[in-house]
Amino acid sequence: MAGLRSVLGGRSVARQVFLLVVVIVLLLVVAAVVALVLQVRHDTTQEARNRSLAVAETFANAPGTIEALESPDPTAVLQPRAEAAREQSKVDFIVVMNTDGIRYTHPRPDRIGKKFVGTLAPALAGRSVTEQITGTIGPLVQAVVPVKAPDGEVVGLVSAGITTANVGGTADRQLPLVLSAAAVALILATAGAALVSRRLMRQTHGLGPHEMTRMYEHHDAVLHAVREGVLIVDDGGTLLLANDEAHRLLGLPADAEGRHVLSLGLDPGTAELLASGRVATDEVHRVGDRLLAVNQRTTDRAGVPPGSVATLRDSTELRALSGRAETARERLNMLYDAGVGIGTSLDVTRTAEELTELAVPRFADFATVDLFDAVLSGGQPDAAAALSRTALSGIRKDAPLYPVGERIRFVESSPQGRSLGTGRPVLEARLGEAPGWQAQDSERSAQVVEYGIHSLITVPLRAGSLVLGVVSFWRCEKPEPFDTDELALAEELVARAAVSIDNARRYTREHSMAVTLQRSLLPRNLPEQDALEIAYRYLPAQAGVGGDWFDVLPLSGARVALVVGDVVGHGLHAAATMGRLRTAVHNFSALDLPPDELIALLDELVGRIDQDETEEDGSAPVTGATCLYAVYDPVTRRCTLARAGHPPPALIHPDGSVEFPDVPAGPPLGLGGLPFETAELQLAEGSRLVLYTDGLVEDRERDIDVGLDMLREALSRAGQSPEDTCRTVLDARLTARSSDDIALIVARTRALTADRVAEWPVPADPAAVGEVRAAVSRQLAEWGLDELTFTTELILSELVTNALRYGGGPIHVRVLRDRNLICEVFDSSSTSPHLRYATMTDEGGRGLFLVAQLAERWGTRYMPAGKVIWAEQPLP
Repeated sequence: MAGLRSVLGGRSVARQVFLLVVVIVLLLVVAAVVALVLQVRHDTTQEARNRSLAVAETFANAPGTIEALESPDPTAVLQPRAEAAREQSKVDFIVVMNTDGIRYTHPRPDRIGKKFVGTLAPALAGRSVTEQITGTIGPLVQAVVPVKAPDGEVVGLVSAGITTANVGGTADRQLPLVLSAAAVALILATAGAALVSRRLMRQTHGLGPHEMTRMYEHHDAVLHAVREGVLIVDDGGTLLLANDEAHRLLGLPADAEGRHVLSLGLDPGTAELLASGRVATDEVHRVGDRLLAVNQRTTDRAGVPPGSVATLRDSTELRALSGRAETARERLNMLYDAGVGIGTSLDVTRTAEELTELAVPRFADFATVDLFDAVLSGGQPDAAAALSRTALSGIRKDAPLYPVGERIRFVESSPQGRSLGTGRPVLEARLGEAPGWQAQDSERSAQVVEYGIHSLITVPLRAGSLVLGVVSFWRCEKPEPFDTDELALAEELVARAAVSIDNARRYTREHSMAVTLQRSLLPRNLPEQDALEIAYRYLPAQAGVGGDWFDVLPLSGARVALVVGDVVGHGLHAAATMGRLRTAVHNFSALDLPPDELIALLDELVGRIDQDETEEDGSAPVTGATCLYAVYDPVTRRCTLARAGHPPPALIHPDGSVEFPDVPAGPPLGLGGLPFETAELQLAEGSRLVLYTDGLVEDRERDIDVGLDMLREALSRAGQSPEDTCRTVLDARLTARSSDDIALIVARTRALTADRVAEWPVPADPAAVGEVRAAVSRQLAEWGLDELTFTTELILSELVTNALRYGGGPIHVRVLRDRNLICEVFDSSSTSPHLRYATMTDEGGRGLFLVAQLAERWGTRYMPAGKVIWAEQPLP
């Protein structure tokens, strides 16, 4: 209360503000109440008009109203309806009358038959009319609506009315509540004004307008008279006040006050400091040709608006300090940029180039990097070996320095030689006076000095105990020589680059090892065979090595197996796993197994590999290994395929049409538990079978279905030869290096014609052996292979005799003339013969031994109905 009395007493600014606020609030409350009353009245009248008109029109247009008016006793029909409608619509009356205004209905029955009081002429003319009158029941609003026959003639009138008291009663009952709320608002506003005035009293110290004006004039005179810039900035960064000295020192525009400090054209550092409001003590900023010492403090104290006050002093004696600070900041920026910009790739040469590009022209006019040759290939540096100029950057291109690619041997007396020998940086402040450097190459040294290069820093590239090379920084344009501070900066810069170069060297070594391993595991040359004309492509991934592989494997009976596989992942582990799987496929194919059985054995092998590696070192299993195995028989032109999680093959028919055969997709290798299925295709001669890995049709940017569509389109326009097909597919696919390996095989089928195949059935009679020998002799004579008659007869005699003795019927013999002469004996037994050494007392057991000695290769392959024993002899 004491504070309130102090506010109300006297002629202070606070008292005037309090009274002004109270009067304004009072006027606003009175205006609000008056406006509310007027609005309520207007809304009440409008609501009455709308409701009465709506009820009258509804009743007039209701079904049966016209018929009731034309009835003998309209009152008997309409009175109950009107009263029911009145009660439901909450109006005070509904009156139905004839065109003369005689009432048929009324809430009071004694008024029925009397003339209606109101305006009827518009309604008789066919228009609705609403009017506000004072009737027997008080002020009311009534509407008169015509009742029209179907031909448009007015046959009666309907009037509905409601008193304004019934409509506006609710608003009238709410008026006391509104007035109470207004009173409360007035009390609260008065209390708030008192609090505001009390705070204003503290701020103005109880001064009146004249005293405050006089004090402001004195303060303003002092503020602009001092020779130190003063600025006041609010917490939003808006300049509130700047004295004359601040305008002069900062070059502020005349309308600076009231604008944001960032829009005043100040240098970025000064503007950022003023806008941030942070505390600063003698912080030096360069503004034009001045060095300003800036002090800034916040004004966040009790009773003071938030913001900051900054003072400026022109400190020309701090120029040297500012120069050193600028140099230090530039060096820190350079070191930061070195950490970000050097080593962006795992390439030794590119990393060296990034170092020279960063140093020129910020630190030196020319910069060179010389590395040992072994470092470029990922090996250990040899101190006795020559160096190769790996990178060179300069402000000009005509400097007489060793060019990139030049092999250099630095003499021990040269700065580079001393750096390499001692492992320490060397500073040659005056290059023309350094005799040890000139001994390197007197002619080139003279050209360098004549060119204007006068100062040199050499720093060894050290990674731990290894010296990878040397970096040289040359100065030409700036007349001052390098100093010891710059030597320390160069050493730090090169140290950061050395880590990146060593990482790139290690990566190059490991990558080369992985690539060498991978290439050694892939086929270098395809085996010779006549069943398929084959072309292939293998493209490694953009980074690292992968696990894609392929093979072409000749089988017995002139058949050929094609295999394509993929071990998902990159690196040595994937390449080594690929080699193990490829070796396993080679071994399994020698067993002449069907594709599904071979894939099953491969699946079991991958499962064992996973189990062994997980038990030994907890490494990740070989997840994602896939394989497709196909066997083509040129005699029957059948191709049998099976796949384990691999993309389906593509088939190009001789007419150029392309399809993807439906080969059952088994699970990826290593999952186990599920059988694999085969698909058998009958291929016309000249068909092209296309096998590939998923890197050809799938990547991170598109789905495999899109890739298959693109492959189909490329195959449809490929040339006839497998080479043309490979070229067309890869040209359509590889717009850039792939992120995954790609293996592609295109095989065009050939058929072994009937004139190169001879086949005879063998009766179950030992005497049939002689007949077979005679038939074979005739066939060999026809083929011009008389030289092979004796050995072939002996081989077939032994094989047919074994089939008759140990096998089962039916038995038949087939002889194929391919790159080799192939003899095959079919029987229905599944018992495999075994090669053994017979003793001197044995009567038999030498048959297969003779076959093995006479034939180049021999073996057994199993079929669903028996087995085939085959032997191959080279053609003369």
